[in-house]
Amino acid sequence: MNHLPTRRLALLTLATASALGAAPLAWGQAAGWPAKPVTIVVPFPAGGGTDAFARPLTAMLTKQTGKQFIIDNRGGAGGTVGATLAAKAAPDGYTFFMGAVHHAIAPSMYPKLDYHLETDFVPVGLISSVPQVIVVNPQRVPVNDLKGLLEYARSHPGQLNYGSAGNGTSHHLAGELFKLQTKTFITHIPYRGAGPALQDLVAGQVDLMFDGLGSSATHIKSGRIKALAVASTQRAPGFPDVPTTVEAGVPTYQVSTWYGLWAPKGTPKEIITAMQSEMKKAFAGDEIKSAWTGLGASVPAMWGDDFGKFVTSETKRWAEVVKSSGAKLD
Repeated sequence: MNHLPTRRLALLTLATASALGAAPLAWGQAAGWPAKPVTIVVPFPAGGGTDAFARPLTAMLTKQTGKQFIIDNRGGAGGTVGATLAAKAAPDGYTFFMGAVHHAIAPSMYPKLDYHLETDFVPVGLISSVPQVIVVNPQRVPVNDLKGLLEYARSHPGQLNYGSAGNGTSHHLAGELFKLQTKTFITHIPYRGAGPALQDLVAGQVDLMFDGLGSSATHIKSGRIKALAVASTQRAPGFPDVPTTVEAGVPTYQVSTWYGLWAPKGTPKEIITAMQSEMKKAFAGDEIKSAWTGLGASVPAMWGDDFGKFVTSETKRWAEVVKSSGAKLD
C-alpha cells in the first residue's frame, strides 16, 4: 500500500510531462517546416488562370523559405481529377491544393465526386480574385464591343462557339449565364483546362471565351485576342481601357474567377499557420502586388474559416446558376 501513492505520482508526472511536451512537438513541426520540397497541386494544365497565379506565388515562397515549392499540374474533368488526387495526399504539410471557383461549381455539375471540398480539405486562404472577361479572336469575330457581339450572335444563331476550361468550370457556367441573360445561342466547346482553350482561341480554332482575366491578360496586351468587357461593376486594375459589362449594356452579367489554397484534412494547424504566414509575407511585397495588378487582380485578405465560409456561399450561388441556366455536362 505504501507503493500506491508513489506509483500514482509517477504516472501523474509522466502524464504532465507528456502534455507539456505536446505543444513544443507540434510547434516543432512548424518550426522545421519546410524541411523538403512542397508540392502545390494545380488541377489544370499549364497556361490557365490557376497556373498564372500559382507560378509567381510558388516562386516567391521558394525564395522566402529556401525550399522548393513545386507545381504539379493535374488537369481533367473540370479540375476534379487534381482535387481528388490532392484530397488523398498525406496530410503532412508537404502537399497543398490550389483550386478555384470551378470547385465550388463542381458539386452541382458532377453528381458523384470522389472528394468533398468542405470536409476533405482545410481552407488556407484566398489567393486572388479577378473578373471574368469576354474575349474574342478578332480574325474570327469582326466586332469591336459587346454590343457588336450581341448583334453578331443574334444574326448568326448557333454559328458562334466558345471554349471553356471544361464542363462545370466557371468558364462554362459564365458562358451559359451570358446566353441565358442575353437570349443568345453560342455553342460550348469544353477543353481539359483554360490553357488549351486559350491556345485555340489565339490560334483561331474557337471564336470567344468567357475567361478569367488572369490567363487572358498577356494575350489581350499583345493584341492576339480582343477584350470586349470585364464582367464586373468596376474596371479591372491594369486594364483601364476595357469597359465593364455595366457600361457595355449588360448590367446583370457579373462573374468573377477566384483562386484559393487548401490543405488535405489532418494537416497540422501549426503548418497551416506557417503557410499562411509565408503567403502574407509574399502578398505584402511589391513583386506579388505588381504581378497581381498585371493580371487584373488585387491582393486578397481572406484566411482560414473566413475563406471557408466564402467558399460555402459560392457553392450555393453557383448551384442556383446551374439550376436556372439548365447547364449540363456536354
